[in-house]
Amino acid sequence: MIHVLIAAELKELLEQPPLPGFEIEWIPNTAPTPRGPYVGAVPLLSRPFGERELEGLPKLRVIANCAVGFDNIDLAAAARHQVVVTNTPDVLTESTADLTWALLLAVARRLKEGSALVAEGRWSGWHPQQLLGLELEGATLGIVGAGRIGQAVGLRAVGFGMRVLYTDSRRRDAFELETGAIRESLETLLAESDVVTVHLPSNAQTRGMVNGSWFAMMRPGALLVNTARGDLIDEPALLEALTAGRLGGAGLDVFPREPIVHEALIAHPRVVTLPHIGSATTVTRRAMAELAVQNVLEVLRGREPLTPVPLPTTGGEAAPR
Repeated sequence: MIHVLIAAELKELLEQPPLPGFEIEWIPNTAPTPRGPYVGAVPLLSRPFGERELEGLPKLRVIANCAVGFDNIDLAAAARHQVVVTNTPDVLTESTADLTWALLLAVARRLKEGSALVAEGRWSGWHPQQLLGLELEGATLGIVGAGRIGQAVGLRAVGFGMRVLYTDSRRRDAFELETGAIRESLETLLAESDVVTVHLPSNAQTRGMVNGSWFAMMRPGALLVNTARGDLIDEPALLEALTAGRLGGAGLDVFPREPIVHEALIAHPRVVTLPHIGSATTVTRRAMAELAVQNVLEVLRGREPLTPVPLPTTGGEAAPR
């Protein structure tokens, strides 16, 4: 019998049995990665797969991450062990773009402060100067990274009457045609945007890039949204920018040390914090689980996976997808 590891948290999302003819071991995310003759694994993003884990799984042929990200996997180690790595792009694009907009609207219209005012019994009635927020009509949205999710966020901006700027490694002609978006340098985007939303992978080039220099270049009082990866942001620099008033607010779904969230961010009235729920719809999570399992099946049947992650050939990091 051929054995495959699957995160136990995915069990209710998958039809039974998810891999006919294979022996499934459902492993809780909090349990250590076992050693043994497993040929496939479907982990969650928070389970690390490095040299130590791979040495204990000598027959492993594929790691099918149930996430679009793959920063929990040592890609160089996977390449050395000849293990295929896959992720789940596309299927979570729309739900994550929706959540990005939920955060954007919450921060722009100061919903956290308004909700607290009512919940704590401090609301004394309507006032013309109460909780004035950002008018989105005519404002500028800056998208850092116009991949699948970044473009989906930009498409939604059209309905709000926003001007769209973006940065990306290449020009996105169809996106520009559909939204009127303009590709700019990062410096210009930060200087001209009322809201900046980040949609980049985590890698050696991007970790900590949202730092003090970024905030110094941003328009005073601008808003920041991050539904990508928590370690893109230098948290001390973010808190300093918020405290100094250079940044008008932030909407965050991801954090550098999840599930730990900095207490000052939780407490800040202009910061909305969510527990990494960008893809948290029933339809999307089921699609992610099914795609991950299908990737395992394809590899074990000797075929190319549906959504492979490029592996390095010289021990470095793979190029972001």
